[in-house]
Amino acid sequence: MPLLSEAQNLVEKFFPSSYVVVDIETTGLNPIRNEIIELSALKVQDNTIVDSFTTLIKPNEKIPTFITSLTGISNEMVKNAQPVENILADFCNFVGNSVILGHNVSFDMRFIKENCKRHLDKEFANSTIDTLKISRKLLPNIKNHKLSTLADHYGISSEGHHRGLVDCEITYNVHQQLRQEI
Repeated sequence: MPLLSEAQNLVEKFFPSSYVVVDIETTGLNPIRNEIIELSALKVQDNTIVDSFTTLIKPNEKIPTFITSLTGISNEMVKNAQPVENILADFCNFVGNSVILGHNVSFDMRFIKENCKRHLDKEFANSTIDTLKISRKLLPNIKNHKLSTLADHYGISSEGHHRGLVDCEITYNVHQQLRQEI
């Protein structure tokens, strides 16, 4: 009986039925020096995707060649996009006070928090759930815990990986599969 109770506690803590999946693409790894170039989210209610938010963002700096080759996002693609300060309020309204789900979610949250503080004078303090951390606990024997590796492990297509909305969809599907592991 204690094992069943422990599993139920894990499900309640790490597998809520309603949350928002978030993924960003950036010009680099440092939330102070680098910029968000894509901001995406999926709203999930009762374990079903009910809405989405995605937009390219025009950075102040040029997108490095490495980032373009990784994400497919080019300077040409973002030249007519809005700057992040014009997007953040809509994003925050979309997310509300929902739990944020992401893969290596601390990376995304550092950028979102920094930009909300800088441009909105607002603290972004939503609680988070990280599929990376969950997968490390539940799948200790796979070769690594990259999102694409987990997608392959579960037979989820990772075509278009490293684009915001696609990564949100992959993360959502991986999360659903990890829930089954419990």
